[in-house]
Amino acid sequence: MQEIRLKAGRDSAGKRRHPWIFSGAVDFVTGEPQPGETVLVRDGHGQALGLAAYSPHSQIRARYWTYNPQETIELDFFRQRLLGAWSFRQQLWPQLPQAFRWVNAEGDGLPGLVVDVYGEYLVLQSLAAGVEAHKGMILQALQEIHPCKGVLERSDAAVREKEGLPQQKGLLAGSLPPGPVLVDLAGICFGVDLLEGHKTGHYLDQRLNWQRVGELAQGKEVLNCFGYTGGFALAALQGGAARVTEVELSASANEQFLQNLAHNGFTQERVTLRQEDVFKELRLLRDQAKSFDLIILDPPKFAESQSQLDKAARGYKDINLLAMKLLRPGGILASFSCSGAMDAKLFQKILSDAALDAGRRAHLLQRLGPAPDHALELSFPEGDYLKGLLLMVQ
Repeated sequence: MQEIRLKAGRDSAGKRRHPWIFSGAVDFVTGEPQPGETVLVRDGHGQALGLAAYSPHSQIRARYWTYNPQETIELDFFRQRLLGAWSFRQQLWPQLPQAFRWVNAEGDGLPGLVVDVYGEYLVLQSLAAGVEAHKGMILQALQEIHPCKGVLERSDAAVREKEGLPQQKGLLAGSLPPGPVLVDLAGICFGVDLLEGHKTGHYLDQRLNWQRVGELAQGKEVLNCFGYTGGFALAALQGGAARVTEVELSASANEQFLQNLAHNGFTQERVTLRQEDVFKELRLLRDQAKSFDLIILDPPKFAESQSQLDKAARGYKDINLLAMKLLRPGGILASFSCSGAMDAKLFQKILSDAALDAGRRAHLLQRLGPAPDHALELSFPEGDYLKGLLLMVQ
């Protein structure tokens, strides 16, 4: 087996079970391992630390599969990791829901692999060279553990380019669904387009936060920004909101939102749908002197990396400042960031600065995060991507 040797003093992360090895920590590589090939990792003194998937094109030069150098990365290895992830989800729910995250990459000891369950279908994302090289084995193990109608691939994320991999999506096994797959998520029925929808089709990580917003919506006028196919809007309607304004730029997402209204027995009587850019719409609502009792800001990722953080911070401050100006005294703001580069302290400071500039006082009611099936390994803080603050604004 080919090896990588880490520089003395740069090998502590692996000993703390952090799964990434950055290129700057590598002293030398024996041979010429191919993308995704398993290599033995040694520290600066030559001691074996574990086995990792090599990625010559990425700044993350290798990702640990295991910290046991005696293991073998073959079919049974993936079978056992997938079974462990499945068992973990069974401990979260007395009965598994129709849709959930089965594998959360590094959080489940399978770096670069995401697998989501949508009823009778699985959606796989291969985000790293190691997963790509072993995708056949992974697919076989998935089907052994959870036979299903079809396994779809959504490896169309930009992060694959950093691994030297092309984006791709399509059918891996079985058959494609005839249309959007209907699933129940937190008591809300959604039609999910597995091939064209965001991420693997939907935002499974927000299920608990939809419920929380629903609990707060009784009798309120609600503004849901970056609404996608209506998760927060539908939760607010179920919670008894007096009226919901949904703002989403995507025509296809808005079409699915209208279908989701029907799936849940709602008409458009209490709904205003605005197909607009959120930044533009918030300014228009401000200029029209509109006001709301509850506002949700759930934007897409503003910062893909640290280099984009300053620009992202300005964007987050802008939308939160505008939202706070639109809230009635005592109104509630649920504000989110899904940018992994944005840490929780900085996000809170941005919202604090927004409140100051808006001339409002904001009190923290609750910190919000992803549903527990999006497992966070404590040794991998980079996995803590979704941050939310629930605020009362005076």
